Order: sequence, then structure tokens, then C-alpha cells
Amino acid sequence: MSLERYEKIVIVTGLPRSGTSMMMKMLEAGGVTPLCDGLRSADSDNPNGYYEFEPVKQTRSDASWLDEAPGKAVKMVYSLLYDLPVDRQYEVIFMRRELNEILASQSQMLQNMNIVSGVDDCRMAKLFEREILRFQQWLSTASHINSVEVRYNDVASGSEHPINSINEHLGGTLNVAAMLSVVDSSLYRNRSAASTAA
Repeated sequence: MSLERYEKIVIVTGLPRSGTSMMMKMLEAGGVTPLCDGLRSADSDNPNGYYEFEPVKQTRSDASWLDEAPGKAVKMVYSLLYDLPVDRQYEVIFMRRELNEILASQSQMLQNMNIVSGVDDCRMAKLFEREILRFQQWLSTASHINSVEVRYNDVASGSEHPINSINEHLGGTLNVAAMLSVVDSSLYRNRSAASTAA
């Protein structure tokens, strides 16, 4: 049985640089068609591609893209999920990553793009912590969303457990071996000391 049969709308979300693109590639390998437009090309920060879909940014004013979404996976920044219409059901994979790793990865990406950030890491970390706490509290009350939290650090380190959890979350029809084969530990850069020790 395929994911399409159930017409699940799968949403991969999280903070920027939390492994959402990697998860999209894994889901694609596992048998879920990605909903993306390819407008943003792969680069040194995301050599396997970004898997972005521009219409999601306009969800509040135009959610018609959701008609294309059943049976597919789409990547959305966590803050955009607040705009999803409540008359549909969504299967959400929420990627969590150590904040210091996110900040380091984001800093490197901005440097590669020759962009200077006006916010220091300490302030940004506090902002992210508040935002994610608010998001998690909202998720717990959102009846139109069924979510599973996945630690990027575990997935990127090659653990099979989180992939099995995702497979179970989505009905048990995914190709887990193919999903595992996508993981490239060499792309796990900006690894924290805690993650290295683990």
C-alpha cells in the first residue's frame, strides 16, 4: 500500500538549518513524492538540494497549493504552519537540532552568501527557544495536525530508530533501507561537542 492511497499531506518542518532538506530527500527515497519547484539550486550548504516550494510562503492568503499536496511531502518553515487551513489533516515531521549547531550552520551559510547578520548568537538562540516553545505548545492543541519529533543529530549519525518512528508515523509503508542509504555523515558539519561524544 502506498502513501498516496491514504492521501496524507506530509509536512517537514523545523528551524532553518535543522535538517529539513535532508528529511525531504529521505522521504523521497522512501517512496513519498516531494512537492517542490527546484527554483533554489543546490549549493555547498545544501549539496543535495533545498526541496523548497514557493507557494507555501503565501499560504495565509492563498492555500490552493494544498490541492496538489495529498500523498506528497512538502517543506515548510515552522512559522508557516500557523497559516494552514484547519479543514484538512496534516502529518508533520518536526526536525529538532542542537541550537548551537543550527547557529553555526546558519552563520556559515550567511558567510558563504556574503551576508552579515545583525543579530548575535546569544540573542538568536533565545529567540529560537521562545519560538519553538510556543510552536510546540500550539502543536499540542492543533487537532488538525498529527506530529512526530525527530532529532536531526540522531538521523545524521545513522541511527535507524528515528527512521522507524517516521515510518510508523506515516503508516508503515516506507522503504526504510532506502531512507537510511540517503544519510551522508560527511554532510553532518558544525557538529557540537555533545553530539560528537554521543
